[in-house]
Amino acid sequence: MAPLADRRSRIRGGRLTCSGATEHASWLAPRVIDVSVPAPDAESLVAFEDSRRLIGANLFFDRPAVVLVAQGRAVGDPVAQRAWAGRVEALCAALGWPDPRPQARAHAGGLQIAFAAPEDSLLTATEINEWAWERSADAARPLSAEGIAPLQPLATDASAVVGLFAARGERERSRPLERLRQAVSQHGLPCLVDDDTLSIGAGHASVSFARAALPLAVDVPWQRLGDVPTLLVTGSNGKTTTTRLLAAMAAAAGHVVGFCSTEGVFVGAERVVAGDYAGPAGARAVLRHPRVEWAVLETARGGLLRRGLALQRADAAIVTNVSADHFGEYGIDSVEDIAAAKLVVAHALRDGGTLVLNADDTVLMGVAARTPHAMAASRALFAEDHANPALVALRLQGGGTCAPRAGRLVLAQGGVEHDLGAVADMPLSLGGAARFNQGNLAAAALAAHAAGLPPAVIAQTLARFGADPADNAGRLERWSCNGATVLIDYAHNPDGLAQLLAVARALQPRRFGLLLGQAGNRDDAAIATLAAVAARFAPDRIWIKELPLMLRGRALGEVPALIERSLRAAGVAPERLVHEPDEAAAALALLQWAREGDVIVLPLHTPDVRARIGRHIAAQR
Repeated sequence: MAPLADRRSRIRGGRLTCSGATEHASWLAPRVIDVSVPAPDAESLVAFEDSRRLIGANLFFDRPAVVLVAQGRAVGDPVAQRAWAGRVEALCAALGWPDPRPQARAHAGGLQIAFAAPEDSLLTATEINEWAWERSADAARPLSAEGIAPLQPLATDASAVVGLFAARGERERSRPLERLRQAVSQHGLPCLVDDDTLSIGAGHASVSFARAALPLAVDVPWQRLGDVPTLLVTGSNGKTTTTRLLAAMAAAAGHVVGFCSTEGVFVGAERVVAGDYAGPAGARAVLRHPRVEWAVLETARGGLLRRGLALQRADAAIVTNVSADHFGEYGIDSVEDIAAAKLVVAHALRDGGTLVLNADDTVLMGVAARTPHAMAASRALFAEDHANPALVALRLQGGGTCAPRAGRLVLAQGGVEHDLGAVADMPLSLGGAARFNQGNLAAAALAAHAAGLPPAVIAQTLARFGADPADNAGRLERWSCNGATVLIDYAHNPDGLAQLLAVARALQPRRFGLLLGQAGNRDDAAIATLAAVAARFAPDRIWIKELPLMLRGRALGEVPALIERSLRAAGVAPERLVHEPDEAAAALALLQWAREGDVIVLPLHTPDVRARIGRHIAAQR
């Protein structure tokens, strides 16, 4: 069997369907093994899905690894898990792979089994993981007895397949790549590798080579290679705002800044790639760009869980907060799980790097207190109050904090205080109404200061950023239309929506209108919670939108119907509800309804719709 970059397998009516994918493409065309027998009962299957590589530090390890999501009746069997771990350890030892540390992590959707593997043998490691699980999970009822072809060899002990996997590993390894990596390590430089490209150095001090044509170490221009300041931003809410704010601070200090986010990859004032690039592909695009002098990398949960971190060194990493979102995906069942995933960024901090945390987030702080790589990092804290006990304690130790005091944002470090200005005068705060943005302001100030930006530049940026809606497009944009105040934001989860609606209520509207919808990959409980949050703020009218391009496995109309049921269960009268078949139509209808003194809240999921609504508002003005 030819190795697949990553694999997802399912049993469907007597056929085993196996699909491969890379991180730059959606699932490839399936490879189907037709076994011409009825499918057995689902509980008897030894099946798996999402067998994939983790290219860097991840939820399990501080280095590359592979993970497989097991399914079937053996998932809860400790004997099968021990057998799997034993086979992995034996085979890794036979191949000379050090310390695989196999781990099994149970979650509501099944079992994740993972082990650490050499970076240059990850494809082979995915196959070893599959082999070990297939051989261990149902020894009494092997897959071949059901007529279902296993993906890996049928031998039941490691010694019988050492030669096969050794040969596969040898085909995967690249001697020129190994030699270059050794030279890069000797020069103390960052290195990024993907399926097609190797790069040495970062930004303007980097060089890239096609993996199919790697040079000799003597031909690399070592003298012009180096690193650039690099900051990571993650969290459940506020990532994009904080990323843009940091980029603006670095630009104000005279640097050419590259940053990636859910909106694309930007270098200076130019968007060089459009789309959601808050993952490894975006990080590599920024760090390989020949103009970049400073890098700010939005780092989303999905990329951390699917792929791990793309880079190994950063000057600072921010975790803005954690909240209930995306439960059921990639083994995430709780807010604590989300916090653990977000804290993976701490693995990338170089010696002396700073981990910036939200001291008001008790779940985040609790998980950080028992996470070794987060505990080992130099820490800076932000909060809503300068007198927060955690901030006071850290300042006594000489650590960095940032929080409002008597209405002014104060950054403290090493016993020295910097007054960054009145919070109400900072455009992102909307005169103090947007309290959640105070955290983004403080987090960005701490990370920028940790990376060496002068406090005066930080303060100047805070005083102006957000005055122009283009500074932070799609994030708490404030417009006027037909005399009404219009707030445009992303607000994709209950916490984000609650923060946005609190701002709307603080503006004391005559009437209050809301656009409400959700992507289909949230479970019923999450969608119901979103609707309950909306009901709590008592909008006068709610337009329920359909998102036809974000159904993600649900039927057309299913999510709007669930939202309406949840709103009515929370006491919203049916005459206050309006349905529209798509996001743009719903937003335009709500704007047409608006009158002077109203506040209209538009949480928009789609960048194209956001641009269309912006043009409409500009034309009305």
